[in-house]
Amino acid sequence: MRPFRQPLVAAAALAFSLSACGPQESVQSPSSAVEDARTPEQAEAERTPYELDAAFARAGQDFQVPAELLKGIAYAETRFEMIQGHQEFEGMPAASGLMALRGDNLTEGARLAGVSVEEARTQPEANIRAAAALLSQWAQAEGIVREDVGAWAPVVVKLSGITNPEAQAQYVHREVYGVMRSGVVAQTPAGGVAVSLLPTEVQAKFASPSVHAMAAGPDYASSIWRASPNYNARPSGSGGGVQIVVIHTCEGSYSSCWSWLTNSASGVSAHYVVNESGSEISQLVRESSRGWHVGANYSPSLNGGVLSNLSGTSVNNFAVGIEHGGSASQSSFPAGQIEASAKLTCNIAKDNGITIDSYHIVAHGKLQPASRTDPGPNWPWSSYISKVKGYCGSGGTTPPPSGGLIIDSNNANNDEAKGYVEMSGSWARTTSTAGYYGSDYYYASTQAISDPATFYFYASAAGTKTIDAWWTAGTNRSPAAPFIFVNAAGTTVATPKVNQQVGGGAWNTIGTFAATAGWNKVQLSRWATEGYVVVADAIRVR
Repeated sequence: MRPFRQPLVAAAALAFSLSACGPQESVQSPSSAVEDARTPEQAEAERTPYELDAAFARAGQDFQVPAELLKGIAYAETRFEMIQGHQEFEGMPAASGLMALRGDNLTEGARLAGVSVEEARTQPEANIRAAAALLSQWAQAEGIVREDVGAWAPVVVKLSGITNPEAQAQYVHREVYGVMRSGVVAQTPAGGVAVSLLPTEVQAKFASPSVHAMAAGPDYASSIWRASPNYNARPSGSGGGVQIVVIHTCEGSYSSCWSWLTNSASGVSAHYVVNESGSEISQLVRESSRGWHVGANYSPSLNGGVLSNLSGTSVNNFAVGIEHGGSASQSSFPAGQIEASAKLTCNIAKDNGITIDSYHIVAHGKLQPASRTDPGPNWPWSSYISKVKGYCGSGGTTPPPSGGLIIDSNNANNDEAKGYVEMSGSWARTTSTAGYYGSDYYYASTQAISDPATFYFYASAAGTKTIDAWWTAGTNRSPAAPFIFVNAAGTTVATPKVNQQVGGGAWNTIGTFAATAGWNKVQLSRWATEGYVVVADAIRVR
């Protein structure tokens, strides 16, 4: 077996050991500077530093597996890169090597190929041979005619570990056999041919992906809605509104990622998954709901000291998570994936009033450094944040007008056929504190008096509504400002309280209730502990 050089593997291992020691902020800057200096072609070439054609040919010949099939799998899983995967999801072992072998597949493949598990994990040709040996044994058991490339599809699916039938079909038809039909040539950094996969007319003999139109995601129209059962409600109050975006990598392919995250047995989810090319995004959980993607409580010391009021609470309470097909150890990320992700993050930031900076768009590994490293040292942070800002305009911190019905405290800004506000003359109008929504806001002192600000909204039919509120924060605000949800029948259905000393200049989810057909009400009461004020600025009905 011919030895291969492995410069990027060693570099990545060093970077991981550094990132695991503490916050990633100091690691990201120099990495981003290097990343941003490369052209997309240079970055892509560095993903495949090896001359691999001969290794694929030898493995194919020795184990009677079509070499083009092995290349198709390698491209779908790793873009021909020797990854050293990390665990992203509990219950899914880390993937290793060009073929992304996991768990028992790595162990059994190494045994069948006559190499050590460590060799199969770290050496490109050993990894290819382990995958080929495993596929060969399964093909023998299935009675597959080895020259019939399309007939190998079931064992290709078996190697992937994907269990969702739709994800299996997408993976095998579009990702593995798709690249065999289109062909691909990967270059070494020196400009040589690393892998050459010539186009061939081949079809997988496997159930086809669904052809019916897929529903768009409820929060991002450019996504496909693939609902996950793994979520629950965000807590009410200032700790529950969306305040940050967390960037993840799947440590696997796009199809396997959304398949796992929509499996009730996995117990994990994210709100979105972006595929490797950026051509497809899945939404799995509504942004208003609490996805299960970060297994840690929030520590402001890991994130520049911002959002200190959320210290010790679950990150999932106030975060939207975006997974990306790929691995934290890969040397670069495809330009199309970065562009698609930046557009998505801009949309999330605008809809939720999130500040666009490196403290509010953060890495999973930054918030959970003890056990996670994703998206890795080569995620292009500086250019990514710039792209998000570019798609959002100058700064992206302006109150967002999109998503749901917004009712402002100034009726001049409202469509009063859909919603309006009423309050007594005891409420004072002002612009004294920055960060208000629209043109101004109202406030009133707290006391034992029935004198609420009432936001009316019309519902054409009964249904569940999520209510967000916007206020300007300050130390004189009530720490338990009482909201009252009243349906069109006049029944009080919920009475959440929020801390208006925090969460200013942003949408804060305050609760969900069952509205009835007609005019429903969201009231902000003054009846709270005296010595404070309550702020009526705007609400959003979703």
